[in-house]
Amino acid sequence: MRYDFLVETYSTERIKVVSVWSEFRDADLEFRPHATDRRGRSVREQMVHQCVSENLWFRNMLGIEVAAPPLPAEETRLEFIKRYAEDSGKRLAVLREKSEAWWEDEVAFFDVKRSRAWVMVRRIAHTAHHRGQQMAMLRMLGRDLHSNYGPTADTGGLMQNHAPTVYSYPSLDALLRGESSGGAKSPVPGPGAKPPTERPDL
Repeated sequence: MRYDFLVETYSTERIKVVSVWSEFRDADLEFRPHATDRRGRSVREQMVHQCVSENLWFRNMLGIEVAAPPLPAEETRLEFIKRYAEDSGKRLAVLREKSEAWWEDEVAFFDVKRSRAWVMVRRIAHTAHHRGQQMAMLRMLGRDLHSNYGPTADTGGLMQNHAPTVYSYPSLDALLRGESSGGAKSPVPGPGAKPPTERPDL
């Protein structure tokens, strides 16, 4: 099907979301980029926004309802992970059944009309944007970062230096099991011998 790439992208993006969330600790939930500037979302607010906004986009624009509250009853890191994993899994199952005609139908996107395929591209970009913000917050907290797309400074540095991609867990099921039992992430090898930047002298 012509739009399988969107379905498969969503299937991996949902794992990337909870992988980043798994790097935080419960004590981090109220952390924000600048402690006294509430314009920057806290970690908790980022998790809330991801759950609520994705629920609204899928329900109101794509017509996919998961029949579940978008937020966990208890707002802990693990419960956010479990809630989002369950709801996004239901959305993924529905997307896998959709036809090309469904993807090409135009629907309301705020005050304009766009195809569902177009809306999905924007949704994926929206999620990636906020995930990048959260990864920057992890750096502010001084944390190591596993791979989310490719290598990080903690998995060996730059791709052109053949740094490996090291995900925190091999699968979503492994992540849920590991985090439910206190954490069992893959070890990261560290930055390696070469600088993890294209501008090491700046």
